[in-house]
Amino acid sequence: MFRAPAALAAAALMLALAGCGEGEADDPVKAAEAHVQAKEKALDDAKADFEEKSEEFCGASEDYVTSLDRYGDVLTETTTTVGDVRDAGVELEKPRDEAMEAAETAVEAQLAVADARQELAEAEVALALAKDPSAETPAPAPAPSSPEPLAPAATVDRVEQAEKQFATAQEGITDATPLSQASQQFNAAAVALEMSWLRLFADAGCLSDEQAVQAESAVREYTVALQQSLSDAGYFDGEVDGVYGPSTVDAVKALQQASELPVTGVVDKATAAALQADLAAQGGASAQEDTASTAVLQQTLRLAGFWDGPVDGEWTPELTDALEDFQDELGVESTGTVDAATVAALEKAIAEAQEEDEESPSRTSVTASPSASPPSD
Repeated sequence: MFRAPAALAAAALMLALAGCGEGEADDPVKAAEAHVQAKEKALDDAKADFEEKSEEFCGASEDYVTSLDRYGDVLTETTTTVGDVRDAGVELEKPRDEAMEAAETAVEAQLAVADARQELAEAEVALALAKDPSAETPAPAPAPSSPEPLAPAATVDRVEQAEKQFATAQEGITDATPLSQASQQFNAAAVALEMSWLRLFADAGCLSDEQAVQAESAVREYTVALQQSLSDAGYFDGEVDGVYGPSTVDAVKALQQASELPVTGVVDKATAAALQADLAAQGGASAQEDTASTAVLQQTLRLAGFWDGPVDGEWTPELTDALEDFQDELGVESTGTVDAATVAALEKAIAEAQEEDEESPSRTSVTASPSASPPSD
């Protein structure tokens, strides 16, 4: 007795649902609206999948960069051995393949988002036509547009080029290659490859906003210091602006060529050491010049009667006081440094002393003009 009402209720529900379906099928507007909703969901799903695939790419590329850093030493510092060259191909194969595969999957997911967006646009046009079937000219569906690339083409090209150069460097190193040469070639290629992947990592949006700001600041500070060092060493004559552009790359290449190093335009271990050696050599020469100039100043002040200390080329607070007294005597501002006004006043005093040709030396009876200034702290 209780089965019949249940069966009748089920039958009634099925008929009601069937009636609704037929009504929507017969109503082109409702059908078009349902189609739009389906395409909206498909787009949301595609976006979620792309976000997931992007995160997977970021994780895989981070693992690869970490593996590369053992040989590039951009993030940490180690010592390259011939064993590193042999092991690198094996150790890097898996993280490289995973990063490459993740990149391809992310690009495919990105294209799927573009396709889903296009299908939604077409569904919306169909809905508009369903709502206004009397329109003389149907609204055209928007033309398909290429999605923004996961990373700029130049960045991707640089990664591919660096991968080839790294493989070539490995192939060119044999058991007969001297360790120093192998280390230079291998590290240069590893640094270039690591830097290219770091750029890809950043351009692909793998950094948070805060991390991106910090990374940009760090790169700019590093580049400013590098440009200044290259300028001091005589390789860079551009503006010190913190932009690692073509002029900076050319300066690094010039340094590498002059030092007989692999010419990559990227600062690796050997390049950094060569730059420091150049700066040390120039700094030594500059220090010698400063010492000599300070000694001349001490001798000049001694002859003028303002200095009774040693003539040893060492700048001291007492020497600054003596120079200030001397400047007071010359009638120029007491700066404690040998500036243009002091030199001009000194030359004038020497000329006047020579004209008077006094028998006994006076404080302005000196025979040399100093060109030194206190060393900066």
